[in-house]
Amino acid sequence: MRHVIAALGAIALLVVGGAEADGQPTVSPVALHGRALVDGSVVTNTNEGFANLTVLSTDATATATRVASGPARASWAPWWAPVASVLIPGAGQFAMGQQRSVGYLVAEGYLVLQAVAAQREGNRDRNEYRALASDVARRPFSATRPVGAWSYYESMEKFMESGAFDRIPGGAIDPETDATTFNGARWRLARENFWPDPDVPPPVTSSAYQRALASYTAQAVRDEYRWSWRDAQLQKDVYEQTIRSWNRLNKRAVNLVGLVGANHLASLIDAYVTVRVRRFGGVRVAGLELDGFRTSVQLIGDPNNGHRQILSVLRFIPPQN
Repeated sequence: MRHVIAALGAIALLVVGGAEADGQPTVSPVALHGRALVDGSVVTNTNEGFANLTVLSTDATATATRVASGPARASWAPWWAPVASVLIPGAGQFAMGQQRSVGYLVAEGYLVLQAVAAQREGNRDRNEYRALASDVARRPFSATRPVGAWSYYESMEKFMESGAFDRIPGGAIDPETDATTFNGARWRLARENFWPDPDVPPPVTSSAYQRALASYTAQAVRDEYRWSWRDAQLQKDVYEQTIRSWNRLNKRAVNLVGLVGANHLASLIDAYVTVRVRRFGGVRVAGLELDGFRTSVQLIGDPNNGHRQILSVLRFIPPQN
């Protein structure tokens, strides 16, 4: 995750800083907030987190007005830049001549590669725990061992044995009664849910018994999925470790995909705000001007857990008129 933080650091946004066109630095009226006029120069206030940009001019007001209203200004901010950014992070910034486009693109490539690697390693672990289950725990009970759902393999981690589906083959179903097995635990739960007293069976023909039996047959493991880890504790330990490894890798892959989406969203917002600032002189909400957009990654809870969240902040200020 530290590598992800480093990659996200490359895409930290300074949205309302100056832009360059034809080799000449320019500045928007919103970006003039917090600047001082020194010897005819407009200087950014780096304490506000803006880019360190100096515009040499004998008349700062005239320069800002000309930049805001110049006819060539809109051509530096094509309307489709946000659309390009959401499709390919950094594309809109590249179209507007912003160097941070490289940061978005590099972050996208890194996150995608990491997600693919996590998915590939997860698939390897999945194949390994399925093979262990089939070749060790399930082999004594069935020659045909179909692949089960994730919940099935998760149950194999928690229970030493599945137990029989029908204790006495032939005739009506006789559920497993050993509550230490998976099927026995399902039958116990069904009795608790539908019988007045789980230890006193009602008549087999009663609705309470039939409802409990229907619940059991819907959840219990059938013979082709039966398992037992008896006399195979070492293999079971390896199985549990592989399951936990798959869980970690699966969560990592999901988190990385989420960060890829966040990278697209950040590039979209960045491009949209830049287009608004360059074309119309700023973004206003409820009479306030957008002063900046920043994205950061923060720890959540215990640092040892490694849980993090992406925090995006929009900063608005009163118009500086």
